[in-house]
Amino acid sequence: MLEALIREGSFKWLLSKRSSFAEEVEELQRSPSAGRNWIPELSPVANIVVRRCSKILETSSNELLESFNAEASDSVKSQHARNFLEYCCFRALALSTRVMGHLADKKFRRLTFDMMVAWEAPASASECLVNLDDDLSVGVEAFSRIAPAVPIIANVIICENLFNVLTISTDGRLHFSVYDKYLNGLERVIKRMKSQSESSLLSAVRQSRGEKILEVDGTVTTQPVLEHVGVSTWPGRLILTDHALYFEALKVVSYDKPKRYDLSNDLKQIIKPELTGPWGTRLFDKAVLYKSISISEPVVIEFPELKGHTRRDYWLAIIREILYVHKFINKYRVTGVEKDDALSKAILGILRVQAIQEISSSNPVQFESLLMFNLCEQLPGGYFILETLAKMSKSRELDRGNNLVAGGSMYSISALAMVSNLGFVFDSCSSSSNPSEAGLLVGEVVVGEMSLLEKAVKESRDDYKRVVLAQETVAGVKVDGIDTNLAVMKELLLPVLEVGKGLLSLVYWDDPPKSLMFCLIFTFIIFRGWVGYALALMVLFFAIFMVLTRFFNQGRPVDEIKIIAPPPMNTMEQLLAVQNAVSQFEQLIQDGNIILLKFRALLLSVFPQASEKVAASLLLTALMVALLPGKYMFLLIFLEIFTRYSPARKASTERWMRRLREWWFSIPAAPVVIEREKEDKKKK
Repeated sequence: MLEALIREGSFKWLLSKRSSFAEEVEELQRSPSAGRNWIPELSPVANIVVRRCSKILETSSNELLESFNAEASDSVKSQHARNFLEYCCFRALALSTRVMGHLADKKFRRLTFDMMVAWEAPASASECLVNLDDDLSVGVEAFSRIAPAVPIIANVIICENLFNVLTISTDGRLHFSVYDKYLNGLERVIKRMKSQSESSLLSAVRQSRGEKILEVDGTVTTQPVLEHVGVSTWPGRLILTDHALYFEALKVVSYDKPKRYDLSNDLKQIIKPELTGPWGTRLFDKAVLYKSISISEPVVIEFPELKGHTRRDYWLAIIREILYVHKFINKYRVTGVEKDDALSKAILGILRVQAIQEISSSNPVQFESLLMFNLCEQLPGGYFILETLAKMSKSRELDRGNNLVAGGSMYSISALAMVSNLGFVFDSCSSSSNPSEAGLLVGEVVVGEMSLLEKAVKESRDDYKRVVLAQETVAGVKVDGIDTNLAVMKELLLPVLEVGKGLLSLVYWDDPPKSLMFCLIFTFIIFRGWVGYALALMVLFFAIFMVLTRFFNQGRPVDEIKIIAPPPMNTMEQLLAVQNAVSQFEQLIQDGNIILLKFRALLLSVFPQASEKVAASLLLTALMVALLPGKYMFLLIFLEIFTRYSPARKASTERWMRRLREWWFSIPAAPVVIEREKEDKKKK
């Protein structure tokens, strides 16, 4: 079959341009055993990728197919072409990533990208979707499926955000040139981190604590780092490890002893952006504040730069990533190899952010979206993602109940194994003769199925999209101006105001028959003890109203609230309105203070006659509360309030209210003395 296709010229479109697949096609033409390595159900691109995987695994394509058919369940076989391709890719990547320096291998880079190309068109019926004469590109689904199999390239949680950053200028399609540039950046930052780890920086600390240096700043005079503690400011060098933050103040020819700010223990740390400026002024948004119970006063680390605060944002994100990963470890009590794997995920995330900085220095990047523990703090369902991650870590398995038989070759290499292969050896790996064997504990992808972690991420992203849409509606209804906002609030509260007016009308007996009926009905409800049922009926009414509204208005646009805007005010009128509002608010505070001072005077018997009357009233109230059942107390209060202005009681009520006001006005306020602090007097 293959020879017939070649003879008919079906592969001429493949050979018209020297693509990454051209040599394989030529080899297939010359090889007498080409037919045995060709699977008819797969597209030409998928066949070539499977053939490359078979070479890595030192087996034939047909033998891989037999293994897949033997191990896969019926549901996985239902999408045979794509799932078989994933099976071959994941097995080949799990083996090839154990080799030191695989990221620098151009064939490995091309292989991972071509896996994504083949994933988009795996079946023979989809070969027309791939035109190898053009510059090949892949979409987010293919990237999100293949890239997490190599933890240094991406992981399940951040892969979609990483793809968006890489394709910001290519209309949502990832080209190999950008992908290769990204991997080149990864290789450079890995070498830099290894050189920092092998240097003499914090040598004593590293020997005693086994910490790994992740980032250093402040060594270049044009980009200093300043530490502010109280009124003191020192330039120096800032070092971030996988457990703490260190600052070394600069001396004349050397650095002072490093100050350690712990990120690994639960010290109620607060890390947030901060404003700084000369002589204590808050002008420049270029600093990070660190606060914990282990230090007496907060520490502010400033990152001066001419414009923007990208440098500060980067450091804020990576410091928080280390803090959040240790919060995750402490909260879920992750220990041993699983703890090292969690730290490895944070380290790989910081490496990816550094690589993105190298290749896209001109484009602004949200660093938090590329760091998995930062992102889990932001997403609505981030806690669920962390819970799933903790369960996977503790079980040391990746959803063994999936549709494939549990086999280590089915899963991607772990983050811990990846970090170990990069040359960062953890204590849990030191006992292993082969560091690459330390990470066979977990993976993040499963052939033909979404793993538990992928399901949690998808659910959280769906929730996040709904939150974003809701926030867009919030931003769309915000209006400017105090008068306009008051008009909107008045319109929104109109039903409540109408209900309030109706209740006041009943209280004041404006319509005696209605007020009488209201009093009789509620007196009966209170007497029978049905208040709880009445409240439940009101809540049920609102629920039924919402359901019926949703049923009848389904598919219809939401009715907009029409607001009649008040006449526009100029600047002077707005200032006067604000001044008037402040004056009214001040008057309310004054009235409230007078009420409190009069109550204080009553309690302290400043006016004995009034205090005696209040004490007698309180005694009578206490006896009624102690002797009468609750429903009778409630009934008396209700009848007192709602019959106060009835025709039979209106005259006496007005007379008693007048006497009560006169009595209240006769009560003096408790004396108050305003004192000023001595420092304030000196300043004046």
